[in-house]
Amino acid sequence: MNALLYVLVALTWGSSFFFAKIGLEGLAPQQVATVRTVLGALTLVVVLLVTRRRWPRERRLWGHLFVVAVFLNAVPSSLMAWAEQTVPSGLASIYNATTPIMTLLALAVLVPTERLDRRQVGGIVLGIVGVLVLVGPWDVLGDPEVLASVPGQLALLGMTASYGIGLAWLRRFGVGGGIDPTTVATVQLTLAAVLMLLVAPVIATGPVRLDWRIGAAMVALGAVGTGLAYAWNTRLVGAWGAGRASTVTYLTPVVGVALGVLVLGEPLRWNEPVGGLVVLLGIALASGLIRSRRRSVPAPAGEQGAAAAGR
Repeated sequence: MNALLYVLVALTWGSSFFFAKIGLEGLAPQQVATVRTVLGALTLVVVLLVTRRRWPRERRLWGHLFVVAVFLNAVPSSLMAWAEQTVPSGLASIYNATTPIMTLLALAVLVPTERLDRRQVGGIVLGIVGVLVLVGPWDVLGDPEVLASVPGQLALLGMTASYGIGLAWLRRFGVGGGIDPTTVATVQLTLAAVLMLLVAPVIATGPVRLDWRIGAAMVALGAVGTGLAYAWNTRLVGAWGAGRASTVTYLTPVVGVALGVLVLGEPLRWNEPVGGLVVLLGIALASGLIRSRRRSVPAPAGEQGAAAAGR
C-alpha cells in the first residue's frame, strides 16, 4: 500500500505543472493559483472532518502557519502559474527540483545553528551550475523564444526560493511540532486559500473559458495535487521516515518532462535534462546522499517539507 502511495505522490506532483499548463488555456495565471489552492484546502478540510481531527487553538501556531502559507502556497503557486505562460511545463518541473538547494540557503540565513559545511557549499555551487545549464545562456540571444522565457524561468527560481524560506521558517520556529501533520497542512492551505480569495477581486481578473478538459485539470491540480497528495505524503513520512519518503522529489521532474513532451508536444533542448541532472547531483552532494554507502546519513535538510510544499 505504501509503495502505491509513493507512486501516486510522484505521479501527482510530477503532473502538477502539466495540469497548470492546461488550466492556463482558459484561466488567467492568478485564477489558476487561486482555484488550485481553494480546491486543495477544501479537500483537506473534508479529510479533517471525516477523520475527526480537531483544529488547533494556539494563536502562535496560526500566526506562524500564516507566514508558512504565504511562502509555501500563495507566493509559489502564483509565480508558478505566471511562469508557465512562457516556460514549458517539463522545464518548470525540472526547476522545481532546486527546492532543496534553496532550502539549504534559507536555513543558513534564518536558522543560526544550520551552518553550511564545505560539502554543502560544493553541492550548492554544483546546483547553481546546473541552473545555468538549464537556462542555456548560449541560446538566449540567438533564440527569441528562449529569451522570452527567461523572466518565467527567474520566476520559477523565485518559486523555489519561496519554498525554501517557508521551510526554513518551519524549522526555525518549530511550527506544528507535536501536532498531526495533516492538521497542520489543512490550516496552512486554508489560510492560503482565504488570503488568495481576499486578493482575487484585484489580481485574479480576466475572462474565463471553461470546458471539461480545463475543469478536470484544475480538479486534478487542486483537489488531488494540492490536497490529497498532502495526506498521502504524510502517511508515507509516518511509515517510511522523512528521508526515504522525500526521495519522491527526484522522480517528479521525470514525470513532468515526460508529460510535457509526450502529451503537450513541448520541445526538449538537450541542456534541460542535463542541467536537471547536474542540479540533482548538487542536491545529492549537499545532502550527503553521495556518501550514503560509506555511512548512514540523516535526511536532507528541508526535504520532508519540500515534498509537501504544494507542487
